[in-house]
Amino acid sequence: MPKPTYKRILLKLSGESFLGDISTGLDYGRALAIAREIKEVHELGVDVAVMIGGGNLFRGAKGTEVGIDQGSADQMGMLATVINGIALQSALDKAGADSRHVSSIEIKSVAEPFIRRRVIRHLEKGRIIIFSAGIGSPYFTTDTAAAQRALEIGADIILKATKVDGVYSSDPMADKAAKRFKSIRYIDVLKKGLKVMDATAISLCKDHNMPILVFALGAGGNIKRAVLGEAIGTRVS
Repeated sequence: MPKPTYKRILLKLSGESFLGDISTGLDYGRALAIAREIKEVHELGVDVAVMIGGGNLFRGAKGTEVGIDQGSADQMGMLATVINGIALQSALDKAGADSRHVSSIEIKSVAEPFIRRRVIRHLEKGRIIIFSAGIGSPYFTTDTAAAQRALEIGADIILKATKVDGVYSSDPMADKAAKRFKSIRYIDVLKKGLKVMDATAISLCKDHNMPILVFALGAGGNIKRAVLGEAIGTRVS
């Protein structure tokens, strides 16, 4: 069995990860594929926690564009992440993995409340953790929530799975001359205004020396490659 580079990871998944071939909503087949990949990584002996977004269902920024106040729009976005969390837990159940869904908004009939010591105990018992509802407060993104929870559980790294294969000097979709970085410093991400994670998340990781690996989720296998330390994506440290 290959030896993983990391013992405990925080995997950041955007809501768009669950779109599959549809433009909006949730493709459960895609959720099942992601669940199987997470289980495969977990079986390497890695503690896995997942911070999940909700942009496939509702994005707070879109709500403010139509006149919803930001506090309410962000709360709607948090509830969208809870829906994705329920779907991912169902997919992990079908994959044969033991998981716990932990929400920062108290919804006892759907998910456990976030209690740091309890979450760490779940990880020690070999359970996969799904974090939803960000940190439970508006004005904070799930990127910031990922950084916060990664520090709280003692993760070795944040693995941010995206649509692109790393961090670029500009938007690679719009600029063919965009340069991909193999590695980059936190301070350079902030100075250049690169779209890795929001500034609050990057600053939090910088202050506590929490590395981030940004890579493409792809069709499958890249989470395992990242955990095994293969040269994919961009490392921010």
